[in-house]
Amino acid sequence: MAPLVALLVALLSPNLGVASPRCDYPPHLWCSSWDVTVACQAESRCANLSRPAAAPVELSLFYESLCPACRWFLVQQLFTAWLLLPSEVLNITLVPYGNAQERNVSGRWQFQCQHGPEECLGNMMETCLMHEAKNFTTYFPVIFCLESGSSVTKNLEACLQVYAPQLDGSRIAACVQGDTGTELMHRNAQLTQALDPPHQYVPWILVNG
Repeated sequence: MAPLVALLVALLSPNLGVASPRCDYPPHLWCSSWDVTVACQAESRCANLSRPAAAPVELSLFYESLCPACRWFLVQQLFTAWLLLPSEVLNITLVPYGNAQERNVSGRWQFQCQHGPEECLGNMMETCLMHEAKNFTTYFPVIFCLESGSSVTKNLEACLQVYAPQLDGSRIAACVQGDTGTELMHRNAQLTQALDPPHQYVPWILVNG
C-alpha cells in the first residue's frame, strides 16, 4: 500500500490497531451506540445499528507546477490515493503557488516564481483550469496529465482532449491572459501566506488542517 494511502486509511479508521475500551455495560445497552457495541464486541448482535460514517479526510496541497518533488508527490502519491479511495472519504484542495512572490505594480499583481516565468504560467494555467472546470473529478485528471507529461505548459489541449473534452481550452487561455487569472493567483498567494505555521518547503501538505 502506498504511504499516503496507508496514512489516509489510518486516519479514516482510528479504531484500527487500538484496543477497544472495556465493556462495562449490561447486555441490554450493548446496542445503544456504536461505541458501546464495539467495546462489548457485539457487532453481530447489533447488526441493525448503523455505523457512523467517518468524516472525510481534508487534504490541502500547496505546491509549484514545475517543482520536481511536487510533481512526484502529486503524480505518484496523491493521484494514486484519490483513485484507490472512495470519493466520499477524501477532499483535496490544490493551491499552486508555493515559494512564489507577488507585488502590486500600478494596481496589478505581478508574480515571480522559484522556477522562473514558465512555472508562473503553469501555476496560473492549473488555477484557471480549476476555476473553469469547477468539479474536482473533472480537473484533477487534467492536472495529473500536465504534471506527469514532458511539459506542464504545452500539453493543455492534449490533456483536455483525453481527460476533459467538454472543457473549452480558449476559456482557460482567456483566464490566464486576463484579470481573472491574476486575481485567482493573488488568492492562492493569500492562502499560502496565511499558513500557520508558515510553509518551509514544497510540497507542503496539510491533513485535516
